[in-house]
Amino acid sequence: MNIIIDTHIFLWLAGDVKKVSKKHMRYLEDLDNNIYLSSMSIAEIMIKRSIGSLKFEADILEILEEMGIDILDFDARSAIMLGKLPMYHRDPFDRMIISQAIINDYKIISVDNKFKLYDCELL
Repeated sequence: MNIIIDTHIFLWLAGDVKKVSKKHMRYLEDLDNNIYLSSMSIAEIMIKRSIGSLKFEADILEILEEMGIDILDFDARSAIMLGKLPMYHRDPFDRMIISQAIINDYKIISVDNKFKLYDCELL
């Protein structure tokens, strides 16, 4: 199964893994699953870090490699899907992750209940 993790899930994995539910950890630890972090999550972290709203000094690429998590690049098809999504969620980064999940038919791990309003599968 292909799974995109939401930004907060990545931050929890990198800093306070106890915040990740046992249910979600089962998906993340299952070697049959392909786990992805959206390039938009990396952009979100970098923006928040640069404006001082997030303290995260670790090397994201190094952490991803250590965890065996791949990067899912944001492509034109995902960008076009943004225009078709209803405005249930106003966070642009979350909307981009949702559009990637829909376009690629990937599942999402997030604790954000607004994801359930979209035509994507939330684990």
